Amino acid sequence: MASTQCFLHHHALTTPTRASSQRQVVSTKPNHIVYKAQKQAVQEADATSLVSRRLALTVLIGAAAVGSKVSPADAAYGEAANVFGKPKTSTDFLPYNGNGFKLSIPSKWSPSKEVEYPGQVLRFEDNFDSTSNVAVMVTATDKKSITDYGSPEEFLSQVDYLLGKQAFFGQTDAEGGFDANVVATANILESSTPVIDGKQYYNLSVLTRTADGDEGGKHQLITATVKDGKLYICKAQAGDKRWFKGARRFVESTASSFSVA
Repeated sequence: MASTQCFLHHHALTTPTRASSQRQVVSTKPNHIVYKAQKQAVQEADATSLVSRRLALTVLIGAAAVGSKVSPADAAYGEAANVFGKPKTSTDFLPYNGNGFKLSIPSKWSPSKEVEYPGQVLRFEDNFDSTSNVAVMVTATDKKSITDYGSPEEFLSQVDYLLGKQAFFGQTDAEGGFDANVVATANILESSTPVIDGKQYYNLSVLTRTADGDEGGKHQLITATVKDGKLYICKAQAGDKRWFKGARRFVESTASSFSVA
């Protein structure tokens, strides 16, 4: 009887223990569910935050595109693009201010000490080809205006030394477009009479050729005017071959930039 009481007592003690263990197991399930719910909520919050950040970034980019000024960065073929927006300053020509005149000279041309013509006060030539050059002559004159010399063609005949005179006077056959006994020719391609700042100018474009075919000829641009008893002449030139390989732009720009101060 005592043994039975002991067993029952033991049974009574152990049974609540199992019940307690079962309740503990059951109580862990709600915690697990809560954890999953919290994790899901965090993920959803992160996703919402990521979308918000993307939207904000899109809005900022859009606002920057609309609010910013697009500066021209495109370049013509063969020119460097200006990717920083501001126009590049041309460095192809440099200004030159002489005594009573001014002009722009190609930056890759250098001063020359060679004196070819009377009254020459300036000469610059291409660093790689001396045939491409510019010279300025200033001489005294009794004319009041360039028109006092007559037409542009008549004026040129009075300063034909600018084109170079024939040095050979032997017997030659008529060939290659040259007359008999003639080894050099000069053809006026164009002439004009612009008025700049109230001053009359003569512009002439002349193609000279020699029988030896040197450079295929020379393109010579002459600009002339009269001021204060002085005849101002600017002559820029380039060989025919280089003329069509890029020299034309430099020669024409130099000649057209010339003016009396």
